[in-house]
Amino acid sequence: MPTECTPDVFGFASVERRSVVAAFDGGAVTSDAGGLLLGATDRTVGLVGRFAACFTDRRQPELIEHAVATLVGQRVFGIALGYEDLNDHDELRRDPLMAILAGKLAARRRDCAPVAGKSTLNRLELSRPVATRYHKIAHDPAAIERLFVTLFLEAHRQPPKQIILDLDATDDPLHGHQEGRFFHGYYDCYCYLPLYVFCGRHLLAAKLRRSNIDAAAGSVEEVARIVGQIRGQWPRTRILLRADSGFCREALMAWCEENRVDYVFGLARNARLEAEIEAEMAWAEEEARVTAKPARRFKDFRWATLDSWSRRRRVVAKAEWTGVSENLCK
Repeated sequence: MPTECTPDVFGFASVERRSVVAAFDGGAVTSDAGGLLLGATDRTVGLVGRFAACFTDRRQPELIEHAVATLVGQRVFGIALGYEDLNDHDELRRDPLMAILAGKLAARRRDCAPVAGKSTLNRLELSRPVATRYHKIAHDPAAIERLFVTLFLEAHRQPPKQIILDLDATDDPLHGHQEGRFFHGYYDCYCYLPLYVFCGRHLLAAKLRRSNIDAAAGSVEEVARIVGQIRGQWPRTRILLRADSGFCREALMAWCEENRVDYVFGLARNARLEAEIEAEMAWAEEEARVTAKPARRFKDFRWATLDSWSRRRRVVAKAEWTGVSENLCK
């Protein structure tokens, strides 16, 4: 944010006959100069411009002071710098750094700042798939979703032999009465339950969801979309899906088997599985007792649930004894 300067000058003890003073007359300064690195990165990747291309602007061109690309860039850079709220932009609109990142050091109209304030940015926040009389900025959800995968594909010079897609659902805590808030027993708070799909450090999908749903809800549709786009460019790349036990669901496993996608999912502990590796757990306990070190044993077998799975599937179980307690992993 810009620093409000005052003309006060403070004097200190001289050093080698030279005066030492401190003043606040630096002019227009910013505390977020690191954002220039983000701007340089964006010029290489072209993220903001390509993201902005996913929006349609139905406003009257002659009345537009802040283009959609400026609004999108403000939100992206603002969030990256820690300014999540639109209210912050009533000050940031006059920040010289934001003007530099927007490539617009001065507004065309005297009553405007170089970049937008919260009211104008709110038009972007309230954009809909189809523009209306009162919501003239529209967005294309499918184009936005494809962009994440496109950036991932472009980051590779050659198609890799194998990629691992990680699925994860985590809590997004809420501290007010937001629409769609629900209490989640596992996380012990009111939250949303977004779905994420990563490949290494690359984000391929981020889906905001209510928390009164199964962790795997909507995962088949997201994986099908992502795999389809990847295979359109890399038809010979092996795709492995990895997730915890929250995604070990018949619909997702069946889809993977039908579409040549390998998967490794966690499997929730239960009495039947414990009985299946009872001997391995006993061996691990005995080995830990003798060696005074953690011990583990593995068992590979075919297994199925009583009614939710359509077929028997391979399970690799790990029976581990740490010396303090047992640890059963599947």
